[in-house]
Amino acid sequence: MLEVGTKAPEFTLRDQDDQPRSLADYRGHKVILYFYPKDMTTGCTQQACEFARLYPEISQKNAVVLGVSKDSVASHKKFAQKNQLPFTLLADPNLTVLQAYDVWAEKKNYGKVTMGVVRTTYLIDENGTIIEALGKVKAAANPTQMLEILNT
Repeated sequence: MLEVGTKAPEFTLRDQDDQPRSLADYRGHKVILYFYPKDMTTGCTQQACEFARLYPEISQKNAVVLGVSKDSVASHKKFAQKNQLPFTLLADPNLTVLQAYDVWAEKKNYGKVTMGVVRTTYLIDENGTIIEALGKVKAAANPTQMLEILNT
């Protein structure tokens, strides 16, 4: 996981509408950058829907939400439409951003070791510096946790 106080790695990825989005596009706003394993799964849906529910309050804090997984643009589009997500999902099928943010790692599940996304959320300030880094977050609780951090 990247350290608080470091510059967030710059990136450009395609969003659910197949448009390029860069971290630099959000300068002047706080960015909740959350990494999740897979569209349409239970935990990821809970996390996304909770971010959607809290999005008006998050927006009032001059913050945006960006969700990143290795799923395709088409998968993100279906996921966003099905759950009426008001924020941007970014596709990283080549794992470049997942690796740059140190969230692509070995995971153990029932004794089996695989590579995958470790559910992680970063809060990046208006100038592109990481001001909060939370690893192995609980999907359903993470959005409320991030709003509480924004409120402090």
